[in-house]
Amino acid sequence: MLHPRIKEVTERVIERSKVSRQAYLERMNYAKRQTRVRAGIGCGNLAHVMAACSSSDKARLKADEQPNLAIINSYNDMLSAHVPYKDYPDLIKAVAERFDATAQVAGGVPAMCDGVTQGRDGMELSLFSRDVIAMSTAVALSHDVFDGVFCLGVCDKIVPGLLIGSLSFGHLPVFFLPAGPMQSGIPNKEKARVRQKFAQGLVSREELLEAESASYHSAGTCTFYGTANSNQMLMEIMGLHLPGSSFINPYTELRDGLTVNAVETMLEQLIEKKSANTLSDIVSEKTVINGLVGLLATGGSTNHAIHLVAMAKAAGVEITWKDMSDLSEVVPLLTRIYPNGSADVNHFQAAGGMGFLMRELRDAGFLHNDVKTIVGDSLDDYTKEPRIKNDTNTIMTDSALPAKVEWVPCPETSLDLDVLRPISNPFNKQGGLQLLTGNIGKAVIKVSAVQEQHQVVSAPAKVFSSQSALQEAFAKGELNQDFIAVLKEQGPKAKGMPELHKLTPVMATLQDQGYKVAIVTDGRMSGASGKVPAAIHLAPEAVEGGIIAKIREGDLITLDAPKGILKLHVSEEELAAREFEISQRGQTFGTGRELFAGFRNIVSSADLGASSFGIE
Repeated sequence: MLHPRIKEVTERVIERSKVSRQAYLERMNYAKRQTRVRAGIGCGNLAHVMAACSSSDKARLKADEQPNLAIINSYNDMLSAHVPYKDYPDLIKAVAERFDATAQVAGGVPAMCDGVTQGRDGMELSLFSRDVIAMSTAVALSHDVFDGVFCLGVCDKIVPGLLIGSLSFGHLPVFFLPAGPMQSGIPNKEKARVRQKFAQGLVSREELLEAESASYHSAGTCTFYGTANSNQMLMEIMGLHLPGSSFINPYTELRDGLTVNAVETMLEQLIEKKSANTLSDIVSEKTVINGLVGLLATGGSTNHAIHLVAMAKAAGVEITWKDMSDLSEVVPLLTRIYPNGSADVNHFQAAGGMGFLMRELRDAGFLHNDVKTIVGDSLDDYTKEPRIKNDTNTIMTDSALPAKVEWVPCPETSLDLDVLRPISNPFNKQGGLQLLTGNIGKAVIKVSAVQEQHQVVSAPAKVFSSQSALQEAFAKGELNQDFIAVLKEQGPKAKGMPELHKLTPVMATLQDQGYKVAIVTDGRMSGASGKVPAAIHLAPEAVEGGIIAKIREGDLITLDAPKGILKLHVSEEELAAREFEISQRGQTFGTGRELFAGFRNIVSSADLGASSFGIE
């Protein structure tokens, strides 16, 4: 039986989305009815498609009897999470050849790292890179000569951008292929401890770099549960990954076996079954709700309070922060992964992983089971986990390809109750995100990483227009008191809504010293931020006439996470008489920021997905 709140919110979303969803499906159904383009493509057009292909692939493309698969790749060799994708295209093509089919790298998309740009001007391009990736995906697929799509992406904006772009081609089957997390490095608590010591001037920069390098040390996704790994969880719980494939380490036999299996699965659907669930079939109102539930049950990244809204909208589904908050009231928190705990995603995987999590949520009525996925028409397969098939008679004879994969039932019980728990014994009866409302506007707070005694703060405001100004005040010893840091002019229209993760060590240090502190901002915190209460994504933002621009030094503010309250204790008359104080307007040049002026002019507010697309 579906939980009543899940049913209620789903029905609300379906009703709200009726017009936009129908319009989207009509576009996709029209595209499905069209003759496959390659069947009638001009000779000159086809010649361009296959000009650089091998003679055997040219013959296949000319015959136009077997599928041609598109690969959208976010590979680069600077970012650890995307380095493994270097080898994926050749592996995909090798499998396709066994089916007498073809595969082509249709295009690449940019992949930038918030870990590199934190605290730097380049961070102001980060959120907008999601929409650039969506447009890059559309450009690649606009050649319109493909029968299926493989999206290779992992990190923060890359997966949301790939999904938004692919949804414009939702008449095709689309599989997302993960790369997996790097092996575990030093414990996350130790990394956080060294960061705070450095912020206090108690350790050297060399010691900080040594700790950071011991944490981020090899190919694969960073192992904490930030936006990148929240992306992987979402793609699996939404049925766009193979079951159990999200958190398998790179360069392992199982990782490569899963990639092979994904290609085989799509080609078997297209060639033998003559039927495959398309992206528009899979991404529905129920799928989006499942994604929200997964985000809440795992204490996932706050960035998805923005990204999920934008991704859903691209499929004609309209969700709101209130939907998230209403779900959060009943969805239990089942994981403790850093920053919501001390373990990393490798520990989560070892404890039972996605199969255990999804089975617990589904069986308790928190997930819609009647949804389409890339492998079927329910979540049944997603309660299992992959293994290398040990029967040597079934191993591929082609030594260039990995061994075959089979799926077995996931563990009946969690193997580590400090990391992963059953529904009957959750870490918390409520989920990880909370909507805050009040006379300042509406914001989101991640409560799963904040200890209960820190979730209510009432203190005077200290107002800043940049995170460097706050860091300087800390260095001068000016913040040794109870206060709420108000960081304005950080929203999407002001400067692309940069993450403000550099504030975490500073504010965490003050909190550890016994001060009552919190953050209120129209910017973002990192998907890995936690510990200090932070009302983020505030809408309306300062440059849109948000009340945050009228807050003055010393004003009393209350942030009450359990009650969902964000209140400025200033009378309406006083607020009406105050001027908006804006200091940063127009200072968005350098590091390519001037190229994104058009995005800043048209971007929607954070609660509407901070999107540059007016998708109807």
